[in-house]
Amino acid sequence: MKKILFIEDEPNLQKTVGEILRAEGFEILEATDGEAGILLAKARHPDIILLDIILPKKDGFEVMKELKEDPETARSKIIVLTNLESSSDVERALALGATTYLVKANYNLEDVVAKIKQILGE
Repeated sequence: MKKILFIEDEPNLQKTVGEILRAEGFEILEATDGEAGILLAKARHPDIILLDIILPKKDGFEVMKELKEDPETARSKIIVLTNLESSSDVERALALGATTYLVKANYNLEDVVAKIKQILGE
């Protein structure tokens, strides 16, 4: 079973996305701030990390930098799922190792699930 870590501080979104992904057969790990997300990623080695940028304690950019510098977590694919739309944010995230960058307002949950499956090769 593929593991997905969802680092998101908005509880309703985390609950909804978690339920949909569990129904699709994924194991879901959840963190509500950047620090907890890093610890969970290092402990559980998820296949994919769904990552918001605006987070308490450590933002998504800091999380990506730390995870990509650690050989144990560097292989996890990172999908940024955020409301930040500026091209500089997109470029920064991709430079830090994000696999793809999705703006929440432009994608529905089915699109997100399809993108996860595409990245996992399913």
